[in-house]
Amino acid sequence: MSNKRFAMLLLPAVLLSTSVFATTAPASSTVQPINAVATQQGFSGPSVGLKTVKAVLDAGMFSDDTPVTLTGHITNSLGDEHYQFTDSTGSITVDIDHDKWFGAQVTPQTKITIQGKIDKELNSTSIDVNHVRVVS
Repeated sequence: MSNKRFAMLLLPAVLLSTSVFATTAPASSTVQPINAVATQQGFSGPSVGLKTVKAVLDAGMFSDDTPVTLTGHITNSLGDEHYQFTDSTGSITVDIDHDKWFGAQVTPQTKITIQGKIDKELNSTSIDVNHVRVVS
């Protein structure tokens, strides 16, 4: 490839990349010091998926792996890593691996939000939990 052809192909890429570096922050933005302590991390807002136990139980036979975000209480331990989860619409078995608790201490009176996926078996429906968060 000739140098002239190479330069013609390279020129648009250089021009586009320089415009990205030329952007400036809006005048109203504030700069946080490097040593500032963050009080909350991650996204806080609406989430995708089913939101109630009833919606999970009413989901069809092709609902396996559908994302869920449920808020309620763990009412019983069913042994091993299985628990009974209850919200205002019903109860369902949830599977919470020991490493998914992230340090949360939970009693039947503790309101929590769980995030996970539907685990649809031939004769049962449960939730495979990925995250447990205590609701403040």
